[in-house]
Amino acid sequence: MTTDAVLIVQLPRGGEVDRNWAEEMPPSIANGLAVVDYLPAGPDGSLGPPPAGEVVMSVLSPEALRDEQLIEDVLREAGEGDEPLVIEVEAAEYLREDELVPVLAATRHASRPVILRLMTNA
Repeated sequence: MTTDAVLIVQLPRGGEVDRNWAEEMPPSIANGLAVVDYLPAGPDGSLGPPPAGEVVMSVLSPEALRDEQLIEDVLREAGEGDEPLVIEVEAAEYLREDELVPVLAATRHASRPVILRLMTNA
């Protein structure tokens, strides 16, 4: 099933990605193709207990997000449900356009909204 699924990027407020985006925002974010949700970070810079969502994929770093076909397959196989689909990135210092574009493209195969959650700083 295909929908007009939305991509929400969740990241720790004040973290490395947040600071790097203050200097140069990826075009996909700047153009509103994805929504950014800044979450409070704990003392160690990581997110606390994750908000709602069904984790369908977890990767160590944003570089693993460059495989659009893999992401598309995971999102398609998740099927129907009530909670957003979550792709967790364990650690990130940067999140670049070439890492966002495959996730954005793959959301067209999702049956529900997709959250790209950056768990902590690299």
